[in-house]
Amino acid sequence: MKIEKNKVVAVTYDLAVEGNIVDRATEEAPLDYIQGMHMLIPAFEAALEGLQEGDAFAFTLQPEEGYGSFDEKKLIHLPKSAFTIQGEVREDLMQVGRILPMVGADGSIVNATVTEVKEDGVLMDFNHPMAGKVLNFSGTVVSVREATEKELTEGLHGEFLPPEEHHCCHGKDKGHCHHHHDHGDGECCGHHDHGDGECCGHGHCHDKE
Repeated sequence: MKIEKNKVVAVTYDLAVEGNIVDRATEEAPLDYIQGMHMLIPAFEAALEGLQEGDAFAFTLQPEEGYGSFDEKKLIHLPKSAFTIQGEVREDLMQVGRILPMVGADGSIVNATVTEVKEDGVLMDFNHPMAGKVLNFSGTVVSVREATEKELTEGLHGEFLPPEEHHCCHGKDKGHCHHHHDHGDGECCGHHDHGDGECCGHGHCHDKE
């Protein structure tokens, strides 16, 4: 059976960026998805279209096919007061390289990376971690099958269910979502907590409780 629209596909893969493996799906924990449901980067799905179970693949996606170019305008300086939670400025969150969920001006959650910590504030990078990167995929098609009506309606892992019914997603659990339409740090559903259930925001932090 060939990979085409509405087929459930499972693949293993390695994702290499700048010579390093940054993401991997194994035979024990393959990536599975429904082709044509727009849960993955379109170019990723297009590269797999027509392959069959057992086929190997290797392809390269340029930045414009993946997460776009790096945008300097998405480097934003925030005061340290933006990391205040319950009246306390959380210095422990201001670690270079750490990815934090930020509350945007419209109330949405956007993940950002701590890029630089200064005396007067923190430089946050709101680009996707893979922005500007060339993505090199190689792997094997593990299986291809027809999707059920339930899967087409609700999503393979409940992606299309209302938020209160959709508690997690396969990709987040498996940790390999770099090629998904994710929300900044490779997580495919909800947003990333930094351990205490709170999110930092533009000018404030938000307590989900």
